Amino acid sequence: EHLVESGGGLVESGGSRRLSCAASGFTLENSVVGWYRQAPGKERETVACIGDTDQTIYYKNSVKGRFTISRDNAKNTVYLLMNSLEPEDTAVYFCATFPVVNGGFRLCVLNPASSNSWGQGTQVTVSS
Repeated sequence: EHLVESGGGLVESGGSRRLSCAASGFTLENSVVGWYRQAPGKERETVACIGDTDQTIYYKNSVKGRFTISRDNAKNTVYLLMNSLEPEDTAVYFCATFPVVNGGFRLCVLNPASSNSWGQGTQVTVSS
């Protein structure tokens, strides 16, 4: 099982970026998927989570209305579209997966450390 994040880079404040979380060796369709970020000197925080049916979605308050999480099952990929980016969004962004059963969505939001399936991260830098 392997997750690979991509799409990071340098973007000006107010700009947009779309991150991708691609899976190999297993299907994301049957998983809860979360996006997380960690800025230098700060703790990792949950940015967004999406359930297997796409009807259950969580966003961190500071990204609501700006970020959109979605999945493309045909491409076995989950995306994070980030609009109106702010310097405070600068961080390494990671994705992780959780089982649908046994409270996977709750774990995605509240206990990401419980996942044993993480990507390597992609750096997003927003210039002011």
